[in-house]
Amino acid sequence: MGSSFEAGTVGYGAVAGIRKALMSVIFVCCGFAAAAESVVVAALGDSLTQGYGLIEEQGFVPQMRRWLAEQGADVRLINAGVSGDTTAGGAARVGWTLTPDVDAMIVALGGNDLLRGIDPAVARANLEAILAAAAAADVEVLLVGMEAPGNYGPDYKAAFDAIYPELAAAHDALYAQSFFDGLDAASDPEAALKLMQPDGIHPNAEGVALIVADLGPKVLELVQRASE
Repeated sequence: MGSSFEAGTVGYGAVAGIRKALMSVIFVCCGFAAAAESVVVAALGDSLTQGYGLIEEQGFVPQMRRWLAEQGADVRLINAGVSGDTTAGGAARVGWTLTPDVDAMIVALGGNDLLRGIDPAVARANLEAILAAAAAADVEVLLVGMEAPGNYGPDYKAAFDAIYPELAAAHDALYAQSFFDGLDAASDPEAALKLMQPDGIHPNAEGVALIVADLGPKVLELVQRASE
């Protein structure tokens, strides 16, 4: 991504910080208390986030919106998922995803890197750029992991699987082990298959509901962090 990307994100972070500070001064000087606003969360991802193969209301973001509302959370969740996107695509567009109103971000990328056999070091660098951009913009992050299949070999799997927990720890981001944990595929593979679309890659509406229920508490924790 290079120094130009990093410089851009740092510049944006400074502007965002100045903007927030000025707004606080305006409200104090005018004697008004700022009204509580919804926490704005951008879901940066690929087809899993975008809702591939499903009618809009069945996708991850709409189902997560409903789940959060049922918990009483005042959240505006933005669908920033792009089908086919890799970690490189996410890094390339994170700057314009992080608009001044965004308070937090869910990052769920890496599945397409796995499908293409992209070097784990490249995926790591891209995800690090995304987390650095979020930090520069003072945006809290939930990093959702992705686990490599065994057919790439143990070295590849170990290197790829380690990316997410290590980057989350390094950047003080919240961490969820896998987007698919809610499907419980390890203990009941046959049941998990029934929760997938015919392509075996994307969850069906019922599968998305289980994924949302599993990730929902982490998203609530993200919202709480962003509210502090």
